[in-house]
Amino acid sequence: MKIRLLLKQNSCAPSGLFSVKIHQTAIIEKGAKIASDVEIGAYSIIGPHVEIGPGSVIGAHTVITGHTLIGRDNRIFQFASVGEIPQDKKYGQEETKLEIGDRNLIREFCTLNTGTVQGGGVTRIGSDNWIMAYVHIAHDCQVGSHVTFSNNASLAGHAEIGDWAVLGGFTLIHQFCRIGSHVMIGMGSGVTQDIPPFVTAAGHPAKPYGINSEGLKRRQFSSEQLLHLKHAYKILYKSGLSLKEAEAELLKRGIQNQDIKILAEFIGSSQRGIIR
Repeated sequence: MKIRLLLKQNSCAPSGLFSVKIHQTAIIEKGAKIASDVEIGAYSIIGPHVEIGPGSVIGAHTVITGHTLIGRDNRIFQFASVGEIPQDKKYGQEETKLEIGDRNLIREFCTLNTGTVQGGGVTRIGSDNWIMAYVHIAHDCQVGSHVTFSNNASLAGHAEIGDWAVLGGFTLIHQFCRIGSHVMIGMGSGVTQDIPPFVTAAGHPAKPYGINSEGLKRRQFSSEQLLHLKHAYKILYKSGLSLKEAEAELLKRGIQNQDIKILAEFIGSSQRGIIR
């Protein structure tokens, strides 16, 4: 990735010294690495340990700080806070990181924090995510790709979100919870346990409400795949089997079905238990 080093510290230099795509009131601190075609809006502040890849657009009044790596073709809207220190009393000013992939859309007033040493040191966000206004992604969270965060959805520390998950508005995810791939969570939900892949959940606390059939159809899951997943859901939630018994049955079926194998392995690796 070809990047251009811009040096600017605590001052607004004449606009002629910088790219016309970077507003003259923006503050780019010494050490920041910014690709030559990046756009940066008025009064934004870019810290000394930030890297921003090609094609990215940073809105006005945005603060990007910390050891933050941002990939290519991201768009971050005005008033976002990206790479700030974690909201964790254990944090001791260590050099932890925030890593963001490519083609993410991050809307107004989002807050994305760096990690903690205790949590591995890195908050990661994948690619092609749709992150709406006022979303909070806390320290050490691991977010996949193609995830949709509706307005005001919030992740506590160490949460994990699988690919293609959808979080409804004002959804709250408890620390250390895992959300499986292709999960759909209804608005205003409170999640205190893991949600297995492919499941629809809602409520406070969140409860399961079947397979995310509509979302899976949109992602080209076949009728046969949906049928197998519906049967797996019945084993897990409707059969009267204990969780261990249901897991064992799903593992047997997973030998011949990759989707069910993913579901069974998620259940087996859960530390907080699953919603049930």
